[in-house]
This record gives sequence, C-alpha cells and structure tokens, in this order.
Amino acid sequence: MAAAVRGAEELELLERLLGLPGGNKYGVQGERKVPVLQSNNGPGLTGLMTIAAHLVRQARKEQLLGSSAEEKAVVQQWLEYRVTRVNGGSSKEDTRTILKDLNVHLEDKVYLAGNIFTLADILMYYGLHHIMVDLTVQEKEKYLNVSRWFNHIQHYPGVRQHLSDVVFIKNRLYTNAH
Repeated sequence: MAAAVRGAEELELLERLLGLPGGNKYGVQGERKVPVLQSNNGPGLTGLMTIAAHLVRQARKEQLLGSSAEEKAVVQQWLEYRVTRVNGGSSKEDTRTILKDLNVHLEDKVYLAGNIFTLADILMYYGLHHIMVDLTVQEKEKYLNVSRWFNHIQHYPGVRQHLSDVVFIKNRLYTNAH
C-alpha cells in the first residue's frame, strides 16, 4: 500500500507548485490529523481547504479558486467533497463510491470545475494518489474518466513532484473519448 499524501505534506507540495518560498510551519490537530498552519503573528489557520486557499491567495493565483461565481462554487464543492468524502473514506466500498462519483462527473469534463485547472484538481489528485497507485489495470479501465483526468493532472507542470508516476495504458484512455 502506497503511503497517502496527507495534510502537511500536501500543503508543502502545493506551496512548491505555487512557487511560494516555503518555510511555513505545519502541524496537525486531533485524531483526524487536521492540518494547522502555525503563524508568528496571530492565530494559526486550521483545515486543508482554508490553508490551501490562503496559500493560493498568497501566491496571487486566485484563478485556481475559479473565476466566475459558479466556478468558485464548483471548486468549493469539490474541495468539500475531497475533505469530507475522500479523507473520510477508508473502506473499499467508500473508495468505489468516490471513483464512481468522479467517473460520472468527469465524463464530459477535462477538469473537476469544467474547462479550467483549479485547486480542486490539485487537492483531489493528492488525495487520490495513494488509491490510484494501487488500482489494477482492470480497475483503471473501469473508471476511464477518472484515469484520463488523473493522468492529465499528474503530467500538469509541477503537480506530481516526488510522487510516483501512475502508469496507464495510453490507447485505452483516449479511444472512448467523444
């Protein structure tokens, strides 16, 4: 079983992807290991979504949060899904449901929020990495839309970093495209 990218490590990956200098101090809180950003000047920030959105604003890359009101809402929706379902889901059944949900959603979309690459894609990629690494060829084919999306995101400049490359059979991913 590949180690899951969690909280603090995910935020460090995001920091590098955004081109931030790094050096933030992350901790975790409680048994669910909620990430915390310690701050020298004031209260720290708590929660993956909150800290990630803060880092995006710090890097002045607000487009990653969506441009229109609708895009922003869709990005928010997938970030919430990521934190409540993907982080919460641990059983094989949970994993199947998550992959099924995403597969249906991604049927006619390049990215989670439609046609733009957003923070939702980045964090969903990090959240699913440990699951995708362990899928068999047959399982990857069963969730073709997720596989196509995942493969696209892992090759997006700067996203994957040190995470292992998940191998897909290329010709199967693109033959069913409509």
